[in-house]
Amino acid sequence: MIRKAHILTLSLILLLMACQTVEPPKPVGPTPSQRQMDWHELQYYAFIHFNMNTFTNMEWGTGGESVDLFNPTQLDTRQWAKVAKEAGMKGIILTAKHHDGFCLWPTKTTEHSVKNSPWKDGKGDVVQELADACKEYGLKLGLYLSPWDRNNEHYGQPEYVEIFHEQLRELLTNYGELFEVWFDGANGGSGYYGGANKTRKIDNKTYYEWEKTTEMIRELQPNAVIFSDGGPDIRWVGNEEGWANETNWSVMRRDEIHPGWPRYVELRSGHEDGTHWLPAEVNTSIRPGWYYHPGEDHQVKTLPRLVRTYYESIGRNGNFLLNLPVDDRGLVHETDVQQLMALKTQIDKDFAQELAQESIVEASNVRCNSSTFNAEKAIDGNFDTYWATDDGTTQASITIRFDEPTKVNRILLQEYIPLGQRIKKFKVSAEVDGTWQVLDEQTTVGYKRILRFETVTASQVKVDILDAKGPITLSTLELYNAPPFLVDPKITRNREGMVSIEVPDDEVDLYVTTNGDDPTTASQKYEGPFPVLTPATVKAIAVNPNNGQQTQAVSQYFDLAKKDWKVVGALENNADVVKLMDEDPYTFWATDKDASDINEITIDLGASHTLTGFSYWPIQERYPFGMITKYEFLVSPDNRTWKSATKGEFGNVFNNRIEQKVKFEPVSGRYIKLRALEKHNGDTRTSFAEIGVFTTNQ
Repeated sequence: MIRKAHILTLSLILLLMACQTVEPPKPVGPTPSQRQMDWHELQYYAFIHFNMNTFTNMEWGTGGESVDLFNPTQLDTRQWAKVAKEAGMKGIILTAKHHDGFCLWPTKTTEHSVKNSPWKDGKGDVVQELADACKEYGLKLGLYLSPWDRNNEHYGQPEYVEIFHEQLRELLTNYGELFEVWFDGANGGSGYYGGANKTRKIDNKTYYEWEKTTEMIRELQPNAVIFSDGGPDIRWVGNEEGWANETNWSVMRRDEIHPGWPRYVELRSGHEDGTHWLPAEVNTSIRPGWYYHPGEDHQVKTLPRLVRTYYESIGRNGNFLLNLPVDDRGLVHETDVQQLMALKTQIDKDFAQELAQESIVEASNVRCNSSTFNAEKAIDGNFDTYWATDDGTTQASITIRFDEPTKVNRILLQEYIPLGQRIKKFKVSAEVDGTWQVLDEQTTVGYKRILRFETVTASQVKVDILDAKGPITLSTLELYNAPPFLVDPKITRNREGMVSIEVPDDEVDLYVTTNGDDPTTASQKYEGPFPVLTPATVKAIAVNPNNGQQTQAVSQYFDLAKKDWKVVGALENNADVVKLMDEDPYTFWATDKDASDINEITIDLGASHTLTGFSYWPIQERYPFGMITKYEFLVSPDNRTWKSATKGEFGNVFNNRIEQKVKFEPVSGRYIKLRALEKHNGDTRTSFAEIGVFTTNQ
């Protein structure tokens, strides 16, 4: 018995000694380098597309543009930096050279650069001005250099690779420290090429001598991460729409990937069995295009769309790279600035008060019961401390217990990724009125994962790690109660005449009127779609039920419902033609390329009406075509005898693609005809996004 007691005592002593010097879990899989960790911490930064395309109203220049076109009148990189800083961004990446080959710095490698432009009499340097502005505002600087060059006569030959490398060397050595060097996956194709005007193909895996390129960046900018489809440091997320998949591994089988990798969809989720740390950068533009186009001034992303992008990028283990297309003045457009600041304000509201730090936290397993790795480390606000479990423990739970029931609708989680990404599956639950309910069940966490769910009043919140690659290392667990997302309601009507009122947050109350009066909280509460078949003005407000805060009244006039309309004549059996009267301006119908003789559309309204005007939505596609610039609108009682109600021009419609409204003297009829007299750029096709009529003087 004495011998057994000695053995037990010795075992306890050894265990206590081991716990006093407990080792952290061993790394699992690939881990990030220091430059990659620094990049993860940035989270949110700007892309600036500003170049020759800004002045030609194109997305991809041909390479044959004259340097005389580049002449911004108010170029102010300090404005760019100020906007980015105030929006909460940590850096700016500039397109120093896009595919057209025009260089924004006075390079020695080509004459196709700012040194030969009228801007500042050829003495300007956009890259230097931005580098200075970033330094002034405490922002990081990154540079985009297109490997493809549609201007250079030597492209496709060994001489161009030397030119490309020299351009890179200039950017790496003359503008201070860079945080990111950005390479596009678009390479090789048609171009001006010094006047050759032909297509040149290259092997984008080998032509640019990527190993030499990487070596140069490592030597001259050792702290900069390198972006491309395959990194080697940062990967594209596989779309330009601003989202990563809900499952998003920061690791990939990197050696399989190259610029222009055809299996790009896999970039959205990464590879669970990845061989290298290759996290995703989520890029999108605040407008439909990457470059500024006046015709997209009305298409700047809405606040709900930007908020969603934030949660689907940063909230899904990615970094958020938001493009700001600087306009032809040389400024970030005021509409873009307004939306950026609205996003900053909303995100600040969502994460204004963290709730977990003031609570009691418990874990089902703590590594060797050590205070070094206990559950408190997940809520201490320090990324470098973390809750960890014993070796072999890949399932465990951590629970936050409040002093009193607390409203919660957000959870933010972070793994301690210097030891690798581990979590494969987890579940979040809350105890509400004594009953546990599942709020969400997801897969990966990584550097940062944010979940949104309906507000619950919880006494406890629990995270169950259901599967992991190794012992759990959770650095951060934060809880928030974001206020209801209060934005102006969106009022729409479908072809059947049913009106819908939408806001992005189900917890917001909506009130509506149809008699022209401004709504109040005493007005009819919106419960779902309702019919408006005859002319009426619908007004709505959104109200925060918690504090009574409300939006201004939003108003939308609706004339005749289109449910009985039909296209007649040669096109009446075309199934897609209904898109021009489906009450959705983002759908369209257009004539075929070989149907250049069809320049009009005839519609039967289903009954005779006294008409006072018509409306035409031009096509809203990123690359528009067939837009009517000069028109004639005709009315008929019987589809035989026609009267011209009005004819004229949609002024500047290409650059102002909003609903065009035309009024005329009242005329009665059942049939209408919109005829294209001229189209933008003499297009052979004719496009119609939406046609409407007015029967009142609204």
